[in-house]
Amino acid sequence: MKYTYDQLAGMIDHSLLHPTMTDKDLEDGCKLAAKYRVASVCIKPYAAKRAAELLKGTGVKVGCVIGFPHGNSCTESKRYETELACRDGAVEIDMVVNIGKALGGDFDYVERDVKAVCDEVHKRGAKVKVIFENDFMPNDEIKVKLCQICERAGADWVKTSTGYGFVKQKDGSYNYKGATEHDLSLMRANVSAKVQVKAAGGVRDLDGLIKVRDLGGSRCGATATAAMLDEYRRREAAEKAGKPAGDKAGALGAGGY
Repeated sequence: MKYTYDQLAGMIDHSLLHPTMTDKDLEDGCKLAAKYRVASVCIKPYAAKRAAELLKGTGVKVGCVIGFPHGNSCTESKRYETELACRDGAVEIDMVVNIGKALGGDFDYVERDVKAVCDEVHKRGAKVKVIFENDFMPNDEIKVKLCQICERAGADWVKTSTGYGFVKQKDGSYNYKGATEHDLSLMRANVSAKVQVKAAGGVRDLDGLIKVRDLGGSRCGATATAAMLDEYRRREAAEKAGKPAGDKAGALGAGGY
């Protein structure tokens, strides 16, 4: 296999963000995350305290979304939401930029907004990922500008998507691409080595996870965690038995996570 189990499992932020998520779903998801030894769970703010209790001693981090999913909260609300999440045990924060301000070109506002959260996060010894929601961004210039802004503001990661950035299609339906090879390459090229890149949305299988790593991504939001890592074990066993493992490193951007 191209990468070890620990290298790939250590990329996964197991996503527990669906609007219908119940307390039982949260508990089951945390148990799954611990079983597969992933990097973290990514959860809603109200669930941070319970997730921290469930994952204590497992090595799985608690990550929490802020201003999710559209980034529309005022800056002080995002900062305070961050403070509460960190108090409750979150050690990673996934915040969403103010999408309307970014689209409108008010990049000073966007930078202040991101910096307020980054400063709060770092004051508490945690780390922050900043979500662009690339499906809403009309061109690469805005994405590059956001990369530059986030690095100046102190982001530890830049992140492609929320997984919920649905855009109205020509046929009237709503869909999205999420993480794409193009965007991951673009974002990796436009931040320095001290800023990491996270993929989210559209990575549903092991080949997609491998492709994220190939493109320089260090984290990946996923709900298909068990399927990905069970497939890794299957291929690993086949390789040891001298059979084709089927490691293809497939394409991204086919749907949401």
